[in-house]
Order: sequence, then structure tokens, then C-alpha cells
Amino acid sequence: MQKYNANNERIKRQYYVFLKNAKGLSEQMVDAAAKALSRFENYNKYRDFKAFHFEQAVAFKDYFAEQKGQSGEKLSKATLHATLTQLKRFFQWLAMQPGYKSRIQYSDTEYFNLSDKDTRIATAKRQQMFPTIEQIKHVITKMPNNTEIERRNRALIAFTLLTGARDSAIASMKLKHIDLIAGCINQDAREVKTKFSKTFNTYFFPVGEEIHAIVSEWVLYLRNEKLWGNDDPLFPATLVVSGPDKQFVVAGLKREHWRNASPIRSIFQEAFISAGIPYFNPHSFRNTIVQLGEEVCKTAEEFKAWSQNLGHEKVLTTFLSYGEVSCQRQKDIINNLATSQESISTDADMIAEAVCKKIFSSGMSVIKEF
Repeated sequence: MQKYNANNERIKRQYYVFLKNAKGLSEQMVDAAAKALSRFENYNKYRDFKAFHFEQAVAFKDYFAEQKGQSGEKLSKATLHATLTQLKRFFQWLAMQPGYKSRIQYSDTEYFNLSDKDTRIATAKRQQMFPTIEQIKHVITKMPNNTEIERRNRALIAFTLLTGARDSAIASMKLKHIDLIAGCINQDAREVKTKFSKTFNTYFFPVGEEIHAIVSEWVLYLRNEKLWGNDDPLFPATLVVSGPDKQFVVAGLKREHWRNASPIRSIFQEAFISAGIPYFNPHSFRNTIVQLGEEVCKTAEEFKAWSQNLGHEKVLTTFLSYGEVSCQRQKDIINNLATSQESISTDADMIAEAVCKKIFSSGMSVIKEF
């Protein structure tokens, strides 16, 4: 069976260049578009995109809705929505390209839409789960601290809590990017993989002296004992060598950065599970820090500084992306408001009763009107 179409490959390459250079999308987002197109082409038996018709969109949508994921369950509405949206955007772009304008009806791309009901389910905002600071500290306490790999792993989780840095940024940071005296890290987009290539300073969040100490010890170990310099990685990759029995074994630290953030997530997963706590990924720590900010910041200026420390240019970004009131907190607030209303009502009754007593004691008559 044919698994390749030369015309499709050429136009896809153009589309990926468009996404990356014209739309400014990350490699991850371009990969998501490529995955969606691969699914469509595989179903459509690699027919030329010039033959696209709305019936293909309807048929693929019905087929894809019945597919199952790795869990054995049907794909979620969110996955359906994300994939179909990618396909819709591609064919809308394609309908404007030379050689395709006269072949593809722009309106046919609308048939990739899910129903309003399914779209609402797919895009519904759900409560984001994140660990408490106490849980994170418990995990760190339970982590071994004997080998340099174990020390690195413990410092890695402590550093993520201390700074709220994204895992992609952490994987690319060098020793020169952390200043223990000033208590900050410089997320320089020229070398650090920050979101939207933003450059900013992050000062250590007030999450406990023991967390600060773990990170400081790690940095000093690299500088004073390993004699590493400014351009060496802050969290180096693991050195793996071939052992006597020709099996790969860990041999310490490699003087190189991790290629991506996957090893960081694996370290987090192993640490949380070993501590008997459900796995929380590195990004969830940012939610933990936002919640802490909501508790300790007393003025708008303080929360603005807290927000900037996370790399957000606008406070609204912090609120919309992370500042969600938890269900328990929502319950407490509503119950407290109800208690306040009851208190106000009781106080009003007491005042009214006192006024009446004062009037009667003054010899004045009171007429009740109903």
C-alpha cells in the first residue's frame, strides 16, 4: 500500500516553514501539526491533497472518533478537537496556495468542526492539580543524597521549587546563569530555552531556607569540587558507559546539557512515586508558587512583582493561566461569606432591638406597620 505522496510532502514542508517562520510556532507545535496530517494521510491512503473534499473531512472525523488510545479507551474529546483543529488550519492555508486555490473549497474545511457539545467538552477548563509545598519538601527529604547523581536529582527538584523555572529552561541553564549572592537566576534567552524567547531575572521565591541550602550546596559542589566553569551545565546529563559485562552503567555526570527536558520529568516521576506521592510534573510547581503568592502578597504591586518573577509580563497571565481557586478554597470562601451574612443579619437585629428599647425607655410610642 502506498505510504508516500511526493506532492503532499512538498506542500507539507512549505506549511511547516510557514508555521515556524511566519507564525513563530515552536518545534513542539509544528510536530503536533505534522502528527495530525500523518493521521489524516494514513486514513486517506495518501491521496493527493488537491483531491480534498468535505466528505473526506466528515469521514475522517467519524473514523477518528472511534479510535482508541494507549489506555484502550476511545480518544478524548480534547485529542479529537486538537487534531481536527490542526487539519482545519492546514487546509484553510492550503486553499490559499497556488495550484490549490481552484481545487479546494475554503468552506469545506468547516466540516472538520466538532459539534458544539463536543467542543465545549473538549475545551472545558478543568481544575489543575498541583502539589503543596509540604508534599514537595517531603519528596526532597525522602530522596537519597549519596552519589553525585542523587545529589543532582535532589537539587533539581529543590531548584524547580525555588525558582519556578520551566523544565526546558532548566535543561539549558549554565552555571553562569545562577547568582547565589544576589539570590537569582538570569534566564537569558540567547542561551536559555525560555517560553517565547523572553529574557528576565527570577529571584528565589521564599519557600524555605532548607531548599535554598540544597541548591547552594549543589552549585558550590560543581564549582569547588568538580572545578566546573561558567559555561558548564547547571544540571548536567548522566554519563553512561559500557560495563565489564557489556551492559550500560551510570558512571557519574557528563559535562553536557540534557538534549531535552524528558530526563527531568523522569527524575520527578521516580522521586514522587518513591516518596509515596502521586506524580506531579515540573510545570505543576508553577501553580504551587502562584498559590503561595496569593497567600503572601498583600498588595497589587507585590503580586505584580511575583508575576514578573515567573516570567509573566502581565499579572492577568498569572491569574488566567495559573490563578485558579481550588475547590476546597472555593468552598471555604463561600462558607465564610455565608457566615459573614449571618453575622451582619444578627448585628442588624441587635441594633434594631437596642433602638426599640431606647425609644420605649424614652416614653415614645412605636407604631408597627405591616
